[in-house]
Amino acid sequence: MSEHGLSLAQQKMRQAAVAEQAIDVFSHYYRALEEGATGLIPEESIEPLTQIDSIDAVEVSEEQARQALSRTVMIKLNGGLGTSMGMDKAKSLLPVRDGKSFLDLLVEQVQAARARYGVTLPLIFMDSFRTREDTLAALARHPGIEVEGLPLDFLQNREPKLRADDLTPVEWAADPELEWCPPGHGDIYTALVASGVLDALLERGYRYAMTSNSDNLGAAPSARIAGWFAASGAPYAPEMCRRTPADVKGGHLAVRKSDGRIILRDTAQTPPEQMHFFTDQFRHPFFHTNNLWFDLQVLRDTLVARKGILGLPLIRNSKTVDPADPSSTPVIQLETAMGAAVEAFEGAAAVEVPRSRFLPVKTTNDLLLLRSDVYEVDADGLLQMVREEACTVSLDPRYYKTIKDFEARFPAGAPSLRGARSLTVEGDWTFGAGVVATGDVKVAADGAPGTIADGARL
Repeated sequence: MSEHGLSLAQQKMRQAAVAEQAIDVFSHYYRALEEGATGLIPEESIEPLTQIDSIDAVEVSEEQARQALSRTVMIKLNGGLGTSMGMDKAKSLLPVRDGKSFLDLLVEQVQAARARYGVTLPLIFMDSFRTREDTLAALARHPGIEVEGLPLDFLQNREPKLRADDLTPVEWAADPELEWCPPGHGDIYTALVASGVLDALLERGYRYAMTSNSDNLGAAPSARIAGWFAASGAPYAPEMCRRTPADVKGGHLAVRKSDGRIILRDTAQTPPEQMHFFTDQFRHPFFHTNNLWFDLQVLRDTLVARKGILGLPLIRNSKTVDPADPSSTPVIQLETAMGAAVEAFEGAAAVEVPRSRFLPVKTTNDLLLLRSDVYEVDADGLLQMVREEACTVSLDPRYYKTIKDFEARFPAGAPSLRGARSLTVEGDWTFGAGVVATGDVKVAADGAPGTIADGARL
């Protein structure tokens, strides 16, 4: 039955003009699923990675840094719609500071680095079919950001969701778009080849790629890290941050006992009964930021040698065809993680970076903090925290989870959080202008919608 399912899936992908390289990769993971692969990495099969270089401790000259950056391309993962916050367009288009979106600030960061170091530094987005049109329209408002001979984006591939009962492509007449899913951000390597972008970059003399999520404004161009990476000779290197109790969900690197390779393990790859090991910040002291550096030529050579398949670990994701309807058909999505490529490259390294390089926005809690006076934007478009430790924000998800609800309750913008250690809001409250929070603040539910008056001191 499953061989029939693979044939149907391949046919569906070809009819949708999915690249043959992507179909080959999907077929590889389909067969792995058929053979019972779970993608789980038990604790007893790994050794924690506890010692890595710190970027603050390495020596990199200004000229080394500039030379390395001159051969670097910035690639931003931009396929997400921000659906968890109720958005229906690319999350990178969400206003963050002074009316500027993530995308606007990313462009400013790249332009500032170009001017400072005298480099071309291409900025290229990996879009999905759902984010491409809006993203290119937004980039058109930034003339000069494109680099001659290179596109501003390339498309992430897509694949069919599979029925959990027989592994055939699911059908969903109510919304046929929901029959498809992205293959996870591990698809970046296949998409770079299939789009022709990898060859175009190599032909123009670019050697290194720095990749990160478009909602992480901390992952700005870094000549220093580029210089370290080039000098290290490593083919691949993720940026890591030291874990705190707030980072229990972040994936971590470990050493596989069977072959001594560095590997990435995410929550979905951890046996449920071993999650206490995964979340132990002392056992696994670093978390993976999803800011990655890789050698474009080594990637090309490796893909040629492996016939286009890096062989990243499978992530078996069980969902329903309509994520908003738990009663809809159960499906399996075949995914891989971009960071899992660390095990595909002999000699891969890792580097510890400051926490300031990890500022993702996954919830409206993160967004409120980023919009507040805890951060300032400098001349290079970089977000600088004006205090040593950020305030912890917890907004009642019943009233603040979606962007629409969040914006309605902060019509005058974020309150001042510079003097606050924590802000917890329970219930339905609308904040006025000039509100200032100090210390540990808790706004308790009042049973009915309430208003925090203009200029209130909490």
